[in-house]
Amino acid sequence: MFEKILKGFAKVEILVIGDIMMDRFIWGKVSRISPEAPVPVVLVEKETFLLGGAANVVNNIHSLGGKVSLCGVVGDDETGQKILNKLTEMGIGIHGIFVEQGRQTTVKTRIIAHQQQLVRIDRETTDHLSRSTFRNLSEFLKTNVEGYHGIILSDYGKGLLTRELIRSTIRKAREAKKFVLADPKLKNFFLYKGATVVTPNTAEAGVASGIPIDDFSSLRKAGKILLKRLRCNVLVITRGEEGMAIFEPHQEPLLVPTVAKEVYDVTGAGDTVIGTMALALGAGAKVIDAANLANFAAGIVVAKVGTATVHQEELRKVIREKA
Repeated sequence: MFEKILKGFAKVEILVIGDIMMDRFIWGKVSRISPEAPVPVVLVEKETFLLGGAANVVNNIHSLGGKVSLCGVVGDDETGQKILNKLTEMGIGIHGIFVEQGRQTTVKTRIIAHQQQLVRIDRETTDHLSRSTFRNLSEFLKTNVEGYHGIILSDYGKGLLTRELIRSTIRKAREAKKFVLADPKLKNFFLYKGATVVTPNTAEAGVASGIPIDDFSSLRKAGKILLKRLRCNVLVITRGEEGMAIFEPHQEPLLVPTVAKEVYDVTGAGDTVIGTMALALGAGAKVIDAANLANFAAGIVVAKVGTATVHQEELRKVIREKA
């Protein structure tokens, strides 16, 4: 069953709309405490630059063998150019990415020593888009939504996904009979009403529902409230090392335990989940099968340190092991 879905990935085309970022990792060792302040001194060994935010969703879809394009905004800076160059090298469609003058492309710098993150430094602009950028982006979506099997809205709260853009995109997609998957931020949470699948994490689901989630009873109650308010076909609450919970109308929640042997870093796990689910749905999978496949993929990525992706062969191997 899963093999048939995986083989279908190559024919699926997904459009990801969201906040584009660069994840910068500084790797090093700590052997002493600074004499200037009670902080560790990191001796840098290497730096790596990886696609982050909505671009990491794209990276996951690409590594799983699907076709994908990215729509969003970068600044007119070195980081923005690096991202565009990287996407072009990968063969990712970038005609939906617009460069905005004076905008800071989001960069998250993580300093890691001995497999532990010591600190994160963020540079970003979270203002709404300029009128001309918004107009160009809206025009792109108006003419291109129909060319894809499905849409992913990847919201990191950096100013791209406004009320107008979210609502108009969901409306256009539904008119074109395309599925929409949304990974929401709390600020915009209920703007994603009517999306096909919404994938908050436990903390986001707890705050949005007004119910702190600390056991199955509170999880069930929060999920049912959100499912009703969002009017989505499926609500998937991602639960880190506990796996995920799937809610559908008129059904009891389904708990899917994690397949990860060890959890090192949950960075980007939500990107992996939503990217895998989109490909599976595009390949004709039922929601439960898409969710299970996404759970396998998440189990692989959380066992890696840093922003990571999953390759189709890795996924096949884990499925064979668990079968």
